Amino acid sequence: MNVFDRLDASITFSEEERMLIDSVRALAREKIAPRAEHHDRSGEFPWENVKAINALGLNAMFIPEAYGGAPMSYAAYLECVREIAKACASTGGIWATNFHAIRPLIDFGTEEQKRRFLPVMVNGGLASLTITEPTAGSDATGMKTQFRPDGDHIVVNGAKTFITNGAMADLYLLFGKWSEIEDGKRAISVLVLEKRTLGLKVVREEDKMGLRASSTAALAFDNCRVPRANLLGKPGDGLKILLAALNTSRPSIAAHALGIARAAFEDAVAYINERKQSGRRIIEFQGIQFMLADMATDLAQCEAWLWHVARLVDGGATDLGIEASMLKLKASDLAMRIATEAVQLHGGYGYCKDYRVERLMRDAKITQIWEGTNQIHRQFIGRSFIKK
Repeated sequence: MNVFDRLDASITFSEEERMLIDSVRALAREKIAPRAEHHDRSGEFPWENVKAINALGLNAMFIPEAYGGAPMSYAAYLECVREIAKACASTGGIWATNFHAIRPLIDFGTEEQKRRFLPVMVNGGLASLTITEPTAGSDATGMKTQFRPDGDHIVVNGAKTFITNGAMADLYLLFGKWSEIEDGKRAISVLVLEKRTLGLKVVREEDKMGLRASSTAALAFDNCRVPRANLLGKPGDGLKILLAALNTSRPSIAAHALGIARAAFEDAVAYINERKQSGRRIIEFQGIQFMLADMATDLAQCEAWLWHVARLVDGGATDLGIEASMLKLKASDLAMRIATEAVQLHGGYGYCKDYRVERLMRDAKITQIWEGTNQIHRQFIGRSFIKK
């Protein structure tokens, strides 16, 4: 048993959670991983993976029991994200986005909203966290999408870009600005927009470097009429809801990145144990061992921090923005570094699509960009130490 086996074994899960995680690992290994290369090459949305995930009832693990769910710990959710992302980063991103989009509805929605929308997810729906705009990325407060009240409805006009699940979602957790509130930050509001709403248009799907099978879309909203009953909280509650959501979505991005990192590390270790140069296995060279030691140490420490943050969330902590940013920052930087080193250790073969590390390197890059660029996270973490 190596250090990572011992680390995995040290995480406390209930018997029910262990059984589900074992099922997810088997699905990832036997079904999702073998299809990953095809989906990467073709860019086809992996519907068969989504159906297989739904057959296990995975959406139910973050839905309260009262609405048809079978809730489990946040740590169990993160472990499932990591295992799916390890097999196919596109599929991992698709499924994790369901959680990112629906958690705010669970935390801030009315009883009526939960009873109306959460069964959609339990039954296998897809959701989309719809924030980013052409002129508002890491600074989400710069968004321009407008919510204008009109009697019992809200009229939505604007555009969003880089929206995961954007062309496929059944439910969109949509952020915009309330037209009757002048202050830009205070105007941010959030509502649930349903699929097939008139005026909702998928402008295009992006042709991406990595996560090629995940739908990343540009959306337009042209006088979309949404029932006012779909508004979460009050007009102007959007920033509060957004910041709370990021405390759990950013560790999820970290788990996604660590799945990629673990896959790249394992591929590298397997290759250098078999490949020989000058009559010796590559792993027997001291310089290679130094590279491996640095990667293994950083990966083990980062995974330990992942489980620390998971325990905070499961313990009910809410003030963990810094911890979440540290985790997302470190995990994504590490995923990119380990994937790059894995390509290096494969030599020329690592640059060829016949080996998975080429894909992992491309998949890893986005984790440094979405959910706030790592430059923004460094600024956020650094500012936290300014004495007031």
